[in-house]
Amino acid sequence: MSHQSPAEYGRIDSMLAAIEALVKMESPTEDLDACRDVVKLASDIATRVLGMPAEIREVNGRPVFWWGAQQPKVILLAHLDTVWPHNSFSPLWSVEENIARGPGIFDMKAGFVQALYALNGVDGSVALVATTDEETGSATSKEFIKEISAKASAVLVLEASLDGKVKTGRKGTAMYQINVHGRASHAGLEPEKGINSTVEIARIILALKELENSSNGTTVVPTMVRSGNTTNTVPDLATLDVDIRSFSMNELERVEKAIKAFTPENSEARIVITGGFNRPPLETTSTLKLYERAEKVAQEIGFPALGHASVGGASDGNFAAAAGAQVLDGLGAIGGGAHAANEWIDTSRLEERSALLHALIKDLLND
Repeated sequence: MSHQSPAEYGRIDSMLAAIEALVKMESPTEDLDACRDVVKLASDIATRVLGMPAEIREVNGRPVFWWGAQQPKVILLAHLDTVWPHNSFSPLWSVEENIARGPGIFDMKAGFVQALYALNGVDGSVALVATTDEETGSATSKEFIKEISAKASAVLVLEASLDGKVKTGRKGTAMYQINVHGRASHAGLEPEKGINSTVEIARIILALKELENSSNGTTVVPTMVRSGNTTNTVPDLATLDVDIRSFSMNELERVEKAIKAFTPENSEARIVITGGFNRPPLETTSTLKLYERAEKVAQEIGFPALGHASVGGASDGNFAAAAGAQVLDGLGAIGGGAHAANEWIDTSRLEERSALLHALIKDLLND
């Protein structure tokens, strides 16, 4: 069932034109110049849609889009960077019937455009904020996000929906690198004189898998492993990257404690561990209040029930919740293929999602 928004939210062709322009302005997180360009373009689009440009802030050397109140009661939180290196898609942009494709369209340039159009006709303490380093962990922007979120009554995150459902839970994340230092020797002539870092790291990989806890959604995933230099040398260094996620902060702390307690089987080997917590979990205690509010608003404007879900991926909403804000995530586009080569959105749902966000913002401002 599709619902058309009032005319002031903008016609679908203008929304699509804005999304197309942002998608074609490729913005991989690591390319700072590209991120500056996409924020400038986003400001130009804001001028066309809302009548005034955004403020482009510098936060720890990276550009941040800011449109609206300086101390907002309601924050619309987005990001304009993508996981895609330049020239990852060919064609860069395509539309077939109601399906549009392109790098970052679902995660999350369409959601950003929906937010811009949702602000049409809104007068009050609200701001749309878009960062440019979300896809690599928000290292430069996370403290900024926490600071502004702590002062807000609601943070609405424009990350992509889950088949139309909003997101009321997200796992927290931790990332570690484990380095095992051994000793090289000739693998044929005198292997006994070496300390084999590959053997040590293999034992650690098996120990890591034992730390998982499915009842709490805790995953411990060894990802990249590198060891050795030549085929006839006992390897003196092995490096392992580990991705850990859980819906519970206590679980993340449990796993970290276990990892930091690892000792080598060979007492002459040495283990060096770096990394730590990245994003805390987004727990339902921070989201259900706003979710119930959104369902009420949807019903009042004649929309079907939204539904909600908890997901494994993290977002900047995790940081907002950690700062004490009430958060609702997944208010962005309907589509699929985030971080995948078939990334797409359903263009027929853009206006209705923008209209829902418009109504929710007004409802929150009317408190």
